[in-house]
Amino acid sequence: MKGLVVPAAALGLVAFAAPSMAQAASCKDSATPGADWTDCNKKALMLGGSDLQGANLVNTDFTLTDLRGANLTEANLEKATLVRSSIAGATANGANFSKIEAYRCNFAGVSAEKASFVNSELQRANFSGARLTGASFEKAELGRANFDKAELTGTRFTHANLSRADLTSTSFSGPIDFQGAFMFLTRIEGVDLSEATGLEQEQVDMTCGDSSTKLPAGMNTPAGWPCASD
Repeated sequence: MKGLVVPAAALGLVAFAAPSMAQAASCKDSATPGADWTDCNKKALMLGGSDLQGANLVNTDFTLTDLRGANLTEANLEKATLVRSSIAGATANGANFSKIEAYRCNFAGVSAEKASFVNSELQRANFSGARLTGASFEKAELGRANFDKAELTGTRFTHANLSRADLTSTSFSGPIDFQGAFMFLTRIEGVDLSEATGLEQEQVDMTCGDSSTKLPAGMNTPAGWPCASD
């Protein structure tokens, strides 16, 4: 009898585990809230307007994919590839974009409030008109990124690389954190940084501002302002 007990128990374990296996990532699943596309290849697809709220998109390859107007609220895109893709006009509040590779990605008009872009590769990314209130770009690579008319209230650029990034015409009320940020030729013409935190004179001296740029109290206008056109 003892010899029959073990197989029966094993069958019970298989039956118990079956639902969990059915819920594993499936790259063939359609774009639905909570979808699991972990490690999937989603290159060069037309996914504009898709509802991927809360989806698990870890390490998903979206190279050249159209995600314009998609719902990515609280989706997890950690380590995803978004090279030359577009999520323009998407809703991505609370989304996790940490460690993504998004060279020349179009984030224009995206709503990504309180989203995380920590340790992400975002060179030449377009954030024009984006709503980034409370977002974190800590240690992100943002060389030549465009933030024209972006809303940056409470945004954190701690230890980010902002070399040649364009922050002109951005808007924010309250603090914005630049602690340890690398700001070589960062464009801040006309920007009111009077409430910015973490800024040091050495950082400001590398930037490109003009007579209408406002600096925190105690900081001096660099002799090299305004910069030549880049």
